[in-house]
Amino acid sequence: MRSLDTSINSASALVIDGNATSRSLMSAQLRELGVGQVRQATRVKDARVILETQPYDIVLCDYHFDGTDMSGQDLLDELRREQLLPYSTVFVMVTGEASYAKVAEAAEAALDAYLVKPYTSAALAERLSSARRRKRELKDIFDAVEDKDFVRAAELCMQRFEARAPYWLYAARIGAELLLRLERHDEARRLYEAIIAARTVPWARLGVARTEVAGGNLPAARRTLETLIGEMPEQADSYDLMGRVQMEQGEIDAALQTYRTAVKLTPGCLLRQQHCGTLAFYSGDRSEALTLLERALAQGLRSKLFDWLSLALIALMRFDKRDGKGLKYAQDALAQALIRNPKNDRLQRLDLLLRALRLLQERRTTDALQLAREDAALLQQDDVDLEAASLLIALWVRLARQGIERAEMDAVMSTVGLRFCASKSATEVLVAMAEDDEAAVLRLREAHAHIANVAETAMRHAMRGDARVAVQLLLEHGGQTRNAKLIDLASLVLKRHHDKIADQHALLEQIERLQQRYVQRSGQGLRAARAAGAMVMRG
Repeated sequence: MRSLDTSINSASALVIDGNATSRSLMSAQLRELGVGQVRQATRVKDARVILETQPYDIVLCDYHFDGTDMSGQDLLDELRREQLLPYSTVFVMVTGEASYAKVAEAAEAALDAYLVKPYTSAALAERLSSARRRKRELKDIFDAVEDKDFVRAAELCMQRFEARAPYWLYAARIGAELLLRLERHDEARRLYEAIIAARTVPWARLGVARTEVAGGNLPAARRTLETLIGEMPEQADSYDLMGRVQMEQGEIDAALQTYRTAVKLTPGCLLRQQHCGTLAFYSGDRSEALTLLERALAQGLRSKLFDWLSLALIALMRFDKRDGKGLKYAQDALAQALIRNPKNDRLQRLDLLLRALRLLQERRTTDALQLAREDAALLQQDDVDLEAASLLIALWVRLARQGIERAEMDAVMSTVGLRFCASKSATEVLVAMAEDDEAAVLRLREAHAHIANVAETAMRHAMRGDARVAVQLLLEHGGQTRNAKLIDLASLVLKRHHDKIADQHALLEQIERLQQRYVQRSGQGLRAARAAGAMVMRG
């Protein structure tokens, strides 16, 4: 059989299939087509790690894997969503008749090609040839993305879309994703709407909802998603975004129900398992949380998609169960990660938590309290985030159960609340981590109310024509509490009323200094909340 194209002999391919015979056959077919390097993987979780660490020109993946809930589609979805699979990679799904409908639907969204078993070498050659032709046609776009010149890449996508040049729909999807990344939300929305007008596709309607979330219009996003889910209840990505919207609105239980549906649709998806497990932890369903998070730990500990927050929550639950062996396993896993990344601040903070839990388990309360104080001192750092604050609360709550003095803990709770109760969703997360400690919950609620009162007072000043007073009030309290909401609000008020404030430049310098220290470095703030939908606690 002749080669597909002149560059195929330098191409690399990964074949992912649990069946040895099928795997060998696909590998042989690729070599016959001239592919220079072919590697094999038997399991989805092994393939995930391989693809995270090395790019391949071609991926040939089976849809179904015996003995596991994970599918080839789960692998593709996660790699695409976390931007771990280059646009230049050709991803071909191989499926049986039973899963044909799901794969065909995915092909319209993000899949390059699919093959239904049994298939011939000629069919494989045709699919690969077509997909590689499209990759060559869009090479200038992919090159710009690889160079991180996202502005140029977006412009090229828009030009191809407007000219209805070959592969314009595919280019339009890439362009809309890039516009969202560039925070050009209005342009992304207009592009998605133009795509819908030209050809109605589900991913474009989901894209409209994403622009609404990014722009802070959560009610509109919710209406869009409710309609989309009603019409296409099998589309798991819609549930992802709906869960984020519900989380941003402080509806943890509703977000959990949404993610349960997403996990049911894609039981092998590592990210959805962790999101659902984390929400179950916040909601108090520790049995479900432990099951989901330990499943994710078993499937994806070596993966870049594994979130170390999952390990911290597992450690807390194992401690509560008085399971010394389970806690030590978590500590050992984190120790291995620290060996690979000894200067990682996040891992060091998690290590401090796990060491303190171990001391508490051994009834060495005084030593554990000293570590908790060290952890609390980290709140003074500019880059400390909501995740670190939430785990600090969890540690002090467990110290309280062993009889420490309350006054010191109350002060810690107030400091945490004043800095991190920047939204309803953040407050609900912190309250969830305080569990049944009524005093801690009260301190957090009081902090949230104080921040809301400062913001409302400042807005009243601005509406009465005292914009400078509003900005100064927000700056004063934002600097004292380090609360990202107050600092960002100061910026918004100044921008809106800058023509009425004589010393606007001096105020802007103060705001920018505070934003750089306490908003940007910690990943908090209004923009970060909208971009992440408040689903991920870290920036």
